[in-house]
Parts: sequence; C-alpha cells; structure tokens
Amino acid sequence: SLPAKLINGGIAGLIGVTCVFPIDLAKTRLQNQQNGQRMYTSLSDCLIKTIRSEGYFGMYRGAAVNLTLVTPEKAIKLAANDFFRHHLSKDGKKLTLMKEMLAGCGAGTCQVIVTTPMEMLKIQLQDAGRIAAQKKLMAAQAQLSSSPAAGAAEPAVETRPTATQITRELLRSKGIAGLYKGLGATLLRDVPFSIVYFPLFANLNKLGQKDPNVKAPFYVSFLSGCVAGSTAAVAVNPCDVIKTRLQSLQRGVNEDTYTGILDCTKKIWQKEGPTAFFKGAYCRALVIAPLFGIAQVVYFIGIAEFLLDMLPKPRA
Repeated sequence: SLPAKLINGGIAGLIGVTCVFPIDLAKTRLQNQQNGQRMYTSLSDCLIKTIRSEGYFGMYRGAAVNLTLVTPEKAIKLAANDFFRHHLSKDGKKLTLMKEMLAGCGAGTCQVIVTTPMEMLKIQLQDAGRIAAQKKLMAAQAQLSSSPAAGAAEPAVETRPTATQITRELLRSKGIAGLYKGLGATLLRDVPFSIVYFPLFANLNKLGQKDPNVKAPFYVSFLSGCVAGSTAAVAVNPCDVIKTRLQSLQRGVNEDTYTGILDCTKKIWQKEGPTAFFKGAYCRALVIAPLFGIAQVVYFIGIAEFLLDMLPKPRA
C-alpha cells in the first residue's frame, strides 16, 4: 500500500543518513574547496580537523535538516519508482531496460521537490565550518606577518547560521525561489542517478531470487543497493560537484562565484582541471552505498507492513 511504501522509505532514509552523515559532510567540504585554498587533503584529514576544531558533533552539522527532509525525499523516490514501474508494465510482463530507465527518470524528477531545498540548507550548514576555519587561518597568517609592536588583534566571535535563519533570509530576499537555487543542477544529478541506479539495482537483485515470485534475501538487496548506489554516485559526481558549488551561498577567501551551470563548468575546467569534477567521488560512493543498501533492505523487508499490522483493527 502507498502508506506502507512511504513509511518504509522514510525509515530507510533516517537510518541511512544517521550512519553516513559525517562522510557526506566531508564530501561537501572537499568539493567546495578550490585550488590555492585547500583546507583538507582527504576524507580522513577533513574528519580529523573537523573534530579538532568543532568537536564530535561538528561532523553532524546540517544533520537535523537532512533527517527532517530525508523521510519525504526517500519516500517519494522509492514510491515514485514503484509507481512508474507498475504503470509501465503491461499484464505483469517483465519491464524492458528502457522502461526501467524511464521509471527511474520519473522517480528522480519527482524527488527534487524535496531534495533541492534540503540540499540547499544542508550545504550551507556543512560548509560553514570550512569557511570559518579558512578565515581563522588567514587571520593567524596576517597576524604573524604583521609587526609584533602592533599587538594581537581580538579574535572575532564566530557566529554560525541555523537552518531557520537561512530559510527566513532566503524567503525574505528571494522568495520560495531562493530555496530552489540550483534546481537545474539538482535535476542534472538526480535524474541520471535514478536512471542508472534503479535498473541496475533491480537486475542485480533478481540474480539473488530463486523464484521470481519470492523476494530476494535481505543481504542480496543490501549488496545490490550498495553496488548500484556507488556506481550511480560516481557516474554523476561531476553534476554533484557543480550542484554543490552553485548552491553554496558563502565563499572562502579568493574563491570563484558562478552564474549558472555552464559558467561553473567552464571555470572548474579551466582553473582546476577535469579531475576537479571527481572531487569527493569516493566520499560520495561511501555515503550512497550503505545509504541505499540500508534503504532497500528496509524497503523490501517491509517494516511498515509489520508496524501497520500492529495497529488495532476497527471492528466489523
């Protein structure tokens, strides 16, 4: 049933995000740093520096936004794919690869309603620590290069925005369109991702089915979700880098700003080289693999059906 699908998708999203969010934070910071202003050299370096400067919970900055909105996002994504697969199949016949891709395309298009504002807010919160650390480093370097007689300057009080403050400011200055900045880039990432992910998952999962009418074992669904998710994540990583750069409202010192997808692509290619489009690719693969593996296990086991069956039934 649709309520069960939505509940399953939501539970899957909550569990997955909680497990992999620190890696997602590192991915955002690695993708946003530009040549000449590198704060982090790798995933482990980013996480270690984040813990040292912001504490353990610094790795979960922006998690509240993600946990709040990931339920409708994952629910829409998984339920929409089922919906399109059902309506594209004729008389229960096996879907062709093209129809499986069309179903994935429909799911990816539907999910951006929630994904775009979620990513927009999450990126600001995740990257705030990187920008603050960069400013602190620049201030320390300036202090060392200045005359000792000048004395030490008072450190600025660090204030970090909350999701509520960012939302209010965007709605006040730009209206609802402010929360949907980078919509085109989000579509450019999520539609191809779903086109690759859902058919690949479905076909890998079928390999573990002994009977077409019986669900595959949970470990097959988990591994299929991991392999399909990581493959699709790496394939669309260039689009994710562009989306992340476009949705970042604040920039570090001497970092480029962008006017759109083409301008962003051109500047990254010219100033940072083609390899820059794969910044954070392994982080994204590490995020997406368990996230979708867990999502598919929860979704296919059908936790919601169990919960709904526990509810008291109305008397006839």
